[in-house]
Amino acid sequence: MQSTTTATLLPQTVEPRNPGTALDLDWVMRATANRSAIERRAATLPGRRSVKKDHQAAWLARAISMIDLTTLAGDDTEGRVRRLCAKARQPVRADLLETLGLTGLTTGAVCVYHDMVAPAVSCLEGSGIPVAAVSTGFPAGLSPFHLRLAEIGESVEAGAQEIDIVISRRHVLTGNWQALYDEMRAFRQACGEAHVKAILATGELGTLQNVARASLVCMMAGADFIKTSTGKEGVNATLPVSLVMIRAIRDFHEATGFRVGYKPAGGISKAKDALTYLALIKEELGDDWLSPHLFRFGASSLLGDIERQLEHHVTGAYSASWRHAMA
Repeated sequence: MQSTTTATLLPQTVEPRNPGTALDLDWVMRATANRSAIERRAATLPGRRSVKKDHQAAWLARAISMIDLTTLAGDDTEGRVRRLCAKARQPVRADLLETLGLTGLTTGAVCVYHDMVAPAVSCLEGSGIPVAAVSTGFPAGLSPFHLRLAEIGESVEAGAQEIDIVISRRHVLTGNWQALYDEMRAFRQACGEAHVKAILATGELGTLQNVARASLVCMMAGADFIKTSTGKEGVNATLPVSLVMIRAIRDFHEATGFRVGYKPAGGISKAKDALTYLALIKEELGDDWLSPHLFRFGASSLLGDIERQLEHHVTGAYSASWRHAMA
């Protein structure tokens, strides 16, 4: 077991950042989405790809390393964030890690509101785990533009290494691709050295074609990641939407040579769902994307279910969910 699991956690090469390109409206307008074909392809994934026993444990350990452990509640406190950061440092019980032969396993990041950036940075000092801050008027993105830019700057100054911004959905719904590009470009510049994840809020974009076009525009404007959702919409990450966004990433890489990351967020709470998403990434983008540098889950409850599955793998029995508290 040890060799299988440890192999999944080897250090990954850090990708050069996507600098962005000029807005290519011809390319954007050529982007389409065949909904029926996309849904048929997505429907085959959960039942067709299956890993068992040691291989499943190895894939689940890798999934943990790609989780943005998140708390975005109105009643967040510094104490809750400290507990979440402790969980990010050691996401699985020590006895299970020892049996699995795992060392150095952490989550991909901790994601919080701006007010919680400083305590999160303090708690994670020396761990190598980045703090991600949601920004730009999250989740609606309707605050004044200068305030959205200022919010990015303050989170970066507080120590956030990643910024999850929300786009203005109206630009997509009205087909104003130049406005979306200019907005995203300004957000990218305001982030400086911090990596930027563009949240498309796909459940509010109307069509898969809009998702494809918005994905391309955000990548042209320099997004390091494109992300499905805030987690606050009625519909969050889905396999059809993910397929559209992943294929846009593949097209962008083929055209420019730059790899852009992908982050599904909202509604992914079961270990079996994580395995399905990893299979989708492997099949559509390849092994290069199976790294925290290029793939993240926006989730918290997902970690608890994965830990339960790993305990079952080790002991043969499922434990109660309260034994794997998040914060």
